[in-house]
Amino acid sequence: MAYAKLGRTSSQRKALLRDLVTDLIINERIETTEAKAKELRPIVEKMITLGKRGDLHARRQAAAFVRNEIADVESGQDAIQKLFADIAPRFAERQGGYTRILKVGPRRGDGAPMAIIEFV
Repeated sequence: MAYAKLGRTSSQRKALLRDLVTDLIINERIETTEAKAKELRPIVEKMITLGKRGDLHARRQAAAFVRNEIADVESGQDAIQKLFADIAPRFAERQGGYTRILKVGPRRGDGAPMAIIEFV
């Protein structure tokens, strides 16, 4: 499968996508460029599928990609816990298609096409 380079080296691209996946899990909705949103979608879908599996190996695979950030300060829940406890059970009956991309319009500074990616 082809992928967009996003004007970055492979390590920079991986770091960017890890950050975006983590932010999407924590906030459940982020605004980014269309190209980044389109690259982000299959990765997030895989993370949710891992969350639906729910076993130890799936949790470790997800933890290897998602950053260790606090998702909820009150409960002390991190992004992985939120993925497995809150987000994945929501999609238990759904067979894929966990995210939607909404086009917003061009960014003011450089005219880059923007999009909102969110969970369905």
